[in-house]
Order: sequence, then C-alpha cells, then structure tokens
Amino acid sequence: MSDKQPPLKFKLSRRRVLKSLAVGSAVFSLPALASKASELPHDYRRTIDYRGKHQAGVITKEQKDATFIAFDVTADTLAELEEVLKVLTHRVAYLTQNHQIPIDTDDKLPPKESGILGRSLQPDSLTITVALGATLFDARFGLKPYKPKHLERMTSFPNDRLEPNWCGGDIVLQICANSPESVIYAVRDIVQHTNRFLSPRWKIDGFLPYRDLDNRSTAINLFGFKDGTGNASADDNVLMDELVWITDKDEELPWCVGGSYQAVRLIRFNLEFWDRTPLEDQENNFGRHKVTGAPIGMEHEKDSPEFDKDPHGDRILFDSHMRRAEPRNPERHTAKLRRRSYSYSLGLSNTGALDMGLIFVSFQNNLKTGFIDTQKRLNGEPLERYTKPFGGGYYFILPGIDDNQAYLGSILISLAKG
Repeated sequence: MSDKQPPLKFKLSRRRVLKSLAVGSAVFSLPALASKASELPHDYRRTIDYRGKHQAGVITKEQKDATFIAFDVTADTLAELEEVLKVLTHRVAYLTQNHQIPIDTDDKLPPKESGILGRSLQPDSLTITVALGATLFDARFGLKPYKPKHLERMTSFPNDRLEPNWCGGDIVLQICANSPESVIYAVRDIVQHTNRFLSPRWKIDGFLPYRDLDNRSTAINLFGFKDGTGNASADDNVLMDELVWITDKDEELPWCVGGSYQAVRLIRFNLEFWDRTPLEDQENNFGRHKVTGAPIGMEHEKDSPEFDKDPHGDRILFDSHMRRAEPRNPERHTAKLRRRSYSYSLGLSNTGALDMGLIFVSFQNNLKTGFIDTQKRLNGEPLERYTKPFGGGYYFILPGIDDNQAYLGSILISLAKG
C-alpha cells in the first residue's frame, strides 16, 4: 500500500471548516497577544534623523498618525522655487528636533507658532517626507529635461472615479508622528512658513490602530482585515535597494539616486455594504481568515499560502485580493513595492454614507513594475464592489540630505540653473 496520500480537494463546505478551526485557534491565542502590549510610556521626545542618503518616512517604521498634503507651487521663478525647497528643508530640520519654544515678546504681532504643544516642541517620532509631482516638471522652471524617468500623472483605472480636486499636486508632503497634535502642529507650521509660494491643493489625515502598533502586530484596516502581512521587510537593505530605492544600477538620471517613487491612492470604502456581507464572502475576497490573517486553510498570519498545492483555486480563489496582488510565481516579490498605508475617516458623504477608507501608499524604484503593474493585476477583482478610488497621484521622493546635497532638491536646482 502506498504511503502517498491523494491531494486534498477543498470545497465551499471545506473552507467553512478550515475557517472555523482558524478562528478557534485565534481565540485561544488572544491572552498571549495581549501580553505583548508595550508597557513603555509614550516617548514624545523621540527623534528620527531627517538626514541621510534617503529621506525618513519611506522605510521608517509606521507612526500612528499621518497627514498627506499636496500643494500647487505659485512661485514664478526658479529662484523662488529654490527658496521654497530651502524653507521646507529648514522646517523639516527644526520640527524633527527637540526645542524650547521662545516666548513671544510683542503682543502686537501674531504669535510665531500655534502654541498647541505648549512651550516645549517634542518631535514625537515626526517624519516629513517631501515629494515632487509630474506637473512641477513643466516649462515654468526649466525642470523638464530633468524629470525622473518613470514620473507621470496618475490616470484612471477601470474602477476609479477620480475627483480633480483630490488629485495631483506640484509638491506633496507626507507628515507622520505618533499623535494627531504632533502632526497638526507640523502641518500648520509648514503652511505658515511657505504660504508665499505654496497653495494647498488637497489634504487628508490618516491613522493606524494604536492597539496594533503598541502590540507590534499587523495593523487592521477598516474592513477588519490585517493590512500589510506580506509587506517587504524594511530591515533588509538589499531588498530595499531592489524594490524601493533608486540606485546607480537603475536607468535613471544621476540626480535621482537615493530617491524613490511614491504612489498615493485615496480609496473610499462602501462600509455599509461590506458590513452586510457574509463572513465567508469577506474572507474569500481577501483570501485570508479575518481573525488571524492567515491564508485560508492555514493557521498563522505569516504562513505561506502554498498556491502550488492549490492549482485550481479551490482553497484560495483565483480572484482573491491576495492571489491577484502577489501571485508568487515565479518569485516571492512579484509586486515590486513596499506599502505604507493609513486608514482615513472624513465624516459623511453627500449621500449620508460613511466616508471612510484607505490612504494606500506604496514606494518603489519603478512605478510601472511597482504599483501600476500590481494594480493592473487587481483590475476587476471582486473586492472592487466595496471600493472606489477617488484621488491621489504619483510623486517622486527627493533624495535625502547628505554631504552632496545642502537642501532637499539642491542638485536638481543646480542642474536647472545650468
């Protein structure tokens, strides 16, 4: 008699059994998960160095709160654009360090800062990441010959309903910290110091579950599923050079080395419809168990989905989000990007529906092989019934500040000066 067993064949009823088993194991593990919670107090004085070959905020560990704000540049000359970049660099340097805020001495003048943090500026792990949109490389400032190779305006995918007032921007800032007030302080400071030449175009605030970050577990999105399980590890420098950072090996203009491309997608969720959807359908849409985050039929979040053992999609459907986004054939990282997304809540829509969803953010050294090809694989997935992208754009993350660059974008400006 052969020791070999015939391959398992999963049907819908089999999936239900597997899901029930996974939920049961998750319930028993909850006390262990709770015990992982950090007992350390919130360290508002913690700083993240803004200097280096790369800007902070790209592969930096996610903070709890974020704001994404896009600006139109109203400057008329290259010299004025240079001043904008110098001011931005100065504010990044100032806001990411600990300071005692000077007391205003003339009450006939406006206060020099908002005062919402009291008399002590504590960065609270603040990062401010500066990116340029494709529209900045038009004829205004002579930057067109130096436009990064893959930078383009974001165009619509089949499920999109893009709203122009939520798209684009000449300069986009990603501002992240571990409390809303720290982010708000930085936003107000930058708007105050750049209002001569920058006009806000759109702004959206994001958040991650404090509970998940404190427990060092994968953040859960507003669909109730873990978001980022298969994300590429930021601790792997070789992998980050392969996926995220532009290096000398890439076919890019030399000034772009050290930078990256950012895709931002503002995606509205139809949560009322989702909340009426059976659990089985929800899990089949993602290809994962909702409680544990494990691939359907597996026990742990990080378990391999073993697609090779499910060639007909009986266990994890071919149309599931996980299988489309990361087919894992022939290599692990088919999706050549790293995600850094946040949830958002904007109140109510014009129809009275909850306006909540996802600020999808990915970083990659090639927009086509990164976000664009990944999104094309997702076009038409069943999950689109519950999502509607309405804004965002593609941007170029400037290289960091090091010995070769006195301020953000200084090499680009020097090239434009000739």
